Amino acid sequence: MLDRIQAFLHTLAPSHHSKEFAPDDPRVAFVALCFQVMEADGNVSEEEQRKFRDLLRERYDLSEDRLKALIEVGHQAGSEAVDYYRFTSDLRKHLVDEGDRIELLGILWDIVYADGQRNEIEDHVIWRIADLLGVSARDRVLQRQQAAARATGGDQGGD
Repeated sequence: MLDRIQAFLHTLAPSHHSKEFAPDDPRVAFVALCFQVMEADGNVSEEEQRKFRDLLRERYDLSEDRLKALIEVGHQAGSEAVDYYRFTSDLRKHLVDEGDRIELLGILWDIVYADGQRNEIEDHVIWRIADLLGVSARDRVLQRQQAAARATGGDQGGD
């Protein structure tokens, strides 16, 4: 699963390294959406935080200070946002391939299932994000089912 996350996050990495994270940096948009998903149910679990930090650390190979800076900038951007459009718009510019946008949803579902629970608020947040990214309901549901299967180590059909 980490290979999948790493491959996806590689598509978000800008081609240059700067000291600051620009507001339209796709990494900031991705972090902001991750926070939107993690905070949707009112409880950010340690498991969600760990999975989130691990995928950022492994993919971007950032120093601990840079990782903290990215998380801080993304969290602040997410806290200030009134909707998801800004972030999905930034990501759509960088994720021109539909498969990459679908992959993003899979990663968001992996974060949802990190704590072993899923609720309707998280479903709604990901539904809105999927809609804004132009990902079909079918692909959204398939990604949810696959994330559930990865989380339990087995097959998940249904709902």
